[in-house]
Amino acid sequence: MTAAELKTKVEIALDEIRPFLQTDGGDILLLGIEDGTTVKVQLQGACVGCSVNQMTLKSGVEMTIKKHAPQIERVINVEG
Repeated sequence: MTAAELKTKVEIALDEIRPFLQTDGGDILLLGIEDGTTVKVQLQGACVGCSVNQMTLKSGVEMTIKKHAPQIERVINVEG
């Protein structure tokens, strides 16, 4: 899979989870993909400083991304 194809798959995954974040006043931005295995995102809006954002990141975002791009090993939130 090329880097462009991987980015597309990650964007599809984020588009799948974005409505749930937006319902709570938040959003998510793809910052980049490192070494084809690590996705860097930035939680935005109400998701910043939310006490459950690490749970959201692991159980929601990471799980959804891995469903679309199984080679991704981890998702990191970069604080804004």
